[in-house]
Amino acid sequence: MSALMASCCVSSRVISSSSGDLHRNRIKITGNINNSSRCLERLLLRGIAGALSCVLFASPPAVAGSSSAFSPSPPPSEICREDKVFQEEPPESLTNEGLVEEAWEVVNESFLGNTSWSPEKWLEKKKDILQGNIQKRSRAHDIIKKMLASLGDPYTRFLDPSEFSKMARYDMTGIGINLREIPDDDGSVKLKILGVILDGPAHSAGVRQGDELLSVNGLDVKGKSAFDVSSMLQGPKETFVTIEVKHGNCGPIQSIRVQRQLVARTPVFYRLEKGDDGSSLVGYIHIKEFNALARKDLLTALKRLQDSGASYYVLDLRDNLGGLVEAGIEVAKLFLDKGETVIYTAGRDPQVQKSIVAETAPLVTAPVVVLVNNRTASASEIVATALHDNCKAVLVGERTFGKVQLTGLIQSVFELHDGSGVVVTIGKYVTPSHRDINGNGIQPDFSRLPDLSKVRDYFSHCQV
Repeated sequence: MSALMASCCVSSRVISSSSGDLHRNRIKITGNINNSSRCLERLLLRGIAGALSCVLFASPPAVAGSSSAFSPSPPPSEICREDKVFQEEPPESLTNEGLVEEAWEVVNESFLGNTSWSPEKWLEKKKDILQGNIQKRSRAHDIIKKMLASLGDPYTRFLDPSEFSKMARYDMTGIGINLREIPDDDGSVKLKILGVILDGPAHSAGVRQGDELLSVNGLDVKGKSAFDVSSMLQGPKETFVTIEVKHGNCGPIQSIRVQRQLVARTPVFYRLEKGDDGSSLVGYIHIKEFNALARKDLLTALKRLQDSGASYYVLDLRDNLGGLVEAGIEVAKLFLDKGETVIYTAGRDPQVQKSIVAETAPLVTAPVVVLVNNRTASASEIVATALHDNCKAVLVGERTFGKVQLTGLIQSVFELHDGSGVVVTIGKYVTPSHRDINGNGIQPDFSRLPDLSKVRDYFSHCQV
């Protein structure tokens, strides 16, 4: 694997939530489906992906907590309809031909496409590769690799089971679940668990795909965003959190105590410095990567620097190759006015096409200088352009990473039924000023750090 990977979103046939965490689940839609091709086609349910960029690292095995007894079932008089049922499909029941076809279906449903790809050509590819029997699983993997290589997109690729298992580092919750906001019948929003890390803390404690999350440590989460609730679930490694879940739409409610296994380390380092004029105070903040702790730790840094009298900030994103794009988006929102655009997303799936905006007032309103270089990539470029295009920051340094590697593309990681996976490009990011940063990078405003007067003069002429 390359040491660097592009912005991507995670899922395993159900695309992962906007919380940006990496999760997987082996699922099959039950019902009256006549053939395996049709079944696999319908497995690819729509959903907006969370995102990441960076290398996939290994993580230690998760530790599970314990669960309590179920609460009584709803009265029979209540009318309740379950969603489509999902159940795990035993990996051994999948043939090698079925595995290859499964990978083909993922691309057919989700791939963003390029000049060399068309649905007709892709259908011909399927007919060619499934003409004979595939005797070995390793041969099936080789066929999938060649099939994906024919797309002409080096970042749509195959992950063997050992590579796919390295994703737990980007678990946003610390307990191995993937949350997604789902519209409720009454017009409100509820949180469904549409991804569970197999053998992770929550899975081992009894949390299942399709459960609705009702509360965290006794606090009702109805109406809260998936990202906010992910933050509520976080805590020191090996501490416990109690969650209340409803199993399906019609099932019982269960209180489950889960032991956290968050493997992310703080990426934020900060200090207070004197400005060049000797009188002003500068809050210097270095973010090494955008992981599950980035937003929370940046909040702490900003508040402490504010309380210490910082009059402006230097946000150092040099050598930051990315991480969780959703974490980067949430970091950018801390500096933007309510309603200002962080990023646009575009893709074949209408649910990928949206505008992401800040929902609240900014935490800081002082001038911000963002330091970038040719190793500032993906989530870091999203943060830099969001602040720059909304006249909240000046960029200083070198052109960013964009032209060297893939940045600005949205990818989903789909798990196949034997524990392997495919990474598929499903969309792209467009900056608030409607620039496509993929393959271009960002040119800074200054090559060297300007004094504060030049920064203020820049903002006086800046237009969104």
